[in-house]
Amino acid sequence: MLLVAGISLWLLLNKPEAAKTESLVQYSIDFGMTDFKMTVMDINGKPSRVITGETLYHYPENDRTEIFTPNTLFISPENNDWIIESDHAETQGEGENILLTGNVIITNKDRPEIQLLTEVLNLDTVNNTAYTDQPVTMKSPHGNTHSVGFHAALQEETINLHSRVRGQYNAPPVN
Repeated sequence: MLLVAGISLWLLLNKPEAAKTESLVQYSIDFGMTDFKMTVMDINGKPSRVITGETLYHYPENDRTEIFTPNTLFISPENNDWIIESDHAETQGEGENILLTGNVIITNKDRPEIQLLTEVLNLDTVNNTAYTDQPVTMKSPHGNTHSVGFHAALQEETINLHSRVRGQYNAPPVN
């Protein structure tokens, strides 16, 4: 009886695992572009963004667009244009929300000496806001500021640094 119980226990513990079924989703590219320049119009038919990049792919299965080495100029009616570049960008649908990753750099077109640097940036193109919860460095001619996370309103030119803010500011020389 003990032998039968031992064999039964051994069979239970050593039973072969059921074959794992992995649902592999294959995405197809319905269109792509290389070394491209694309202008996005606002609802009034005026340019709101000019996007350039190395490669763009669109996947129809989930309406996802992927861009490698994107550089985007956000055009403002008040001539307060911003440039955002990164290694990679991804969005779905109409592109209202864009996730930028890898070497993200934000600059004002007219003041390129001031830069915001991070590795991940969420961009809301409807409200012209950008945010991240990742480390951020703000570089300027008079010093650098570091924080973890920020929220920026691009039109209003306001930046809210979230936490662990530290920096050094060197006052400009008085002439």
